[in-house]
Amino acid sequence: MLPGIKLFDLTGRVAIITGGSKGLGSAMAEGLASAGADLLLTSRNQDEVEATAAQIQSDYGNKVIGMAADVTDPDQVAAMTERAISEFGKIDILINNAGINIRGPIDEITLEEFQDVQNVNVTGPWLCVRSVVPHMKKAQYGKIINLASTLGLVGMSNRTPYTSSKGAMVQMTRALGLELCEYGITCNAICPGPFLTPMNEPFAETEEIKKFIVGAVAMNRWARMEEIQGAAIFLASDASSYMTGSMVTVDGGWTAR
Repeated sequence: MLPGIKLFDLTGRVAIITGGSKGLGSAMAEGLASAGADLLLTSRNQDEVEATAAQIQSDYGNKVIGMAADVTDPDQVAAMTERAISEFGKIDILINNAGINIRGPIDEITLEEFQDVQNVNVTGPWLCVRSVVPHMKKAQYGKIINLASTLGLVGMSNRTPYTSSKGAMVQMTRALGLELCEYGITCNAICPGPFLTPMNEPFAETEEIKKFIVGAVAMNRWARMEEIQGAAIFLASDASSYMTGSMVTVDGGWTAR
């Protein structure tokens, strides 16, 4: 008998989720907790991440820790990894979710703004992977999930910082998938379409975004937060054991057009 649904069971697994206090990060955290995983959530806001961790622990009964960490700071990333090892003894799953977006025409975006997006969205995940990989190599097991974006696969005007960073994450995922597979570590990415996250809420009612949702997304709507959970559980579990270097689009049919 084949294992079937048991492939998705995360009981006994330990996951780090960056940017885990709200938005897609907290939605994925709930998803993994519902499948049995214990969690370390990070955010730059200590109060927010502790509150999210406490709520998930209360709701699902798993051990969930929240800690403040800036993914662009190598020392804080190292502290994140050390905390996970000291609390749980291992790291099975890393979800690189922390990210920012600065919009605007290229001649109005400053160099500092462009570099800020690259630092959080590209350098941060690179530092996190570099930090956890020695532990995963020792265990000969690991699941790395990068949050890329549909905008890492297709273009959009007035988004040069974000599209550049997410295109980089697509390629980083492919490179890591090839580099790490011999150690029992997979690396895949989720490419979300338009989710109504706190980062997107201020722009949801603008005419530009309304036209985009109708014109680009086949389903003609924003994604619901729970609609990211299936992809996260799949890539974090043994159900995806024969996948590495792959992009999983959750985009309402955007890239199908």
